[in-house]
Amino acid sequence: MSKSILVTGGAGFIGSNFVPYFCEKYPDYQIINFDKLTYAGNLDNLKECQSMNNYTFVQGDISDVSMLEKLFIKYNIRGVIHFAAESHVDNSITGPRPFIETNILGTFNLLETARKYWMMAPNQYKVGYENCRFHHISTDEVYGTLGETGLFVETTAYAPNSPYSASKASSDFLVRAYFHTFGMNVTTSNCSNNYGPKQHPEKLIPKIISNCLAEKPIPIYGDGKNIRDWLYVLDHCKAIDLIYHTGKAGETYNVGGRNERNNLEIVHKICAILDEKCPRKSGKYADLITFVKDRAGHDRRYAIDATKLETELGWKAQETFETGIVKTVDWYLR
Repeated sequence: MSKSILVTGGAGFIGSNFVPYFCEKYPDYQIINFDKLTYAGNLDNLKECQSMNNYTFVQGDISDVSMLEKLFIKYNIRGVIHFAAESHVDNSITGPRPFIETNILGTFNLLETARKYWMMAPNQYKVGYENCRFHHISTDEVYGTLGETGLFVETTAYAPNSPYSASKASSDFLVRAYFHTFGMNVTTSNCSNNYGPKQHPEKLIPKIISNCLAEKPIPIYGDGKNIRDWLYVLDHCKAIDLIYHTGKAGETYNVGGRNERNNLEIVHKICAILDEKCPRKSGKYADLITFVKDRAGHDRRYAIDATKLETELGWKAQETFETGIVKTVDWYLR
């Protein structure tokens, strides 16, 4: 019997890399992709799924409780993989409300719908629903900012600094509460900055690439020394698959690429790749770099320690930043 799994936000950047991978790997799963299709969602990124028999797209909002309830009944949902979130920090500074509504209330609606559909009472699953699991995808930004040394581990205290990270931290705590209060089978993953194909052009790496190709200035915040740990999106998808299937209920797993780079290193790397692959008529792409006023509350450094995921579940990132960034640039060039 095929098992229906609800993937929320499957038209977003990470979701649209995950869904085709998951559909192909598990032909006996029915994948229901539920997405609101905000500016960040793009069905063009799921073209490869249109011919797959085990893929269904439903447009809708996780703020709509009655729609969620109907969805669970119609497709007999047996698992949730929850990507749907407002995610761009700059947007959370200019307009925080959608972050609270989607990331906190939306996650609550999903948890509550799943709990009612799968469970009879706290710690008591309905017959046949014992293996239903809710996997929640979160971010390393919930941990705040790091000094020059050290790494975020699963036990690092939460210290979110933006409306975005505060809303994600809240959603993580709700997921945790549903495990401790109701005995719901949940897992959470907190990942570092993802990059790769299908990313929205407002994000750092696609923006650098598109501005280079358009020969427009490449804006870099502050002094360009903000450090992030970069994770190739398909490595993240494989980690989610592994956690969903083999992670321990109630546990959190950090997913990181062990690829710390500051923004200046990123931009120079991309410029060098483009200088080689499609040189400018005159000058180098790096000549386009311009420094702009820093973002409000801009965290200095994030870096993740993925030891728990590597040792307990056997995950390993397959791409280094050097290999992943070339694949990414090639995708955008195509």
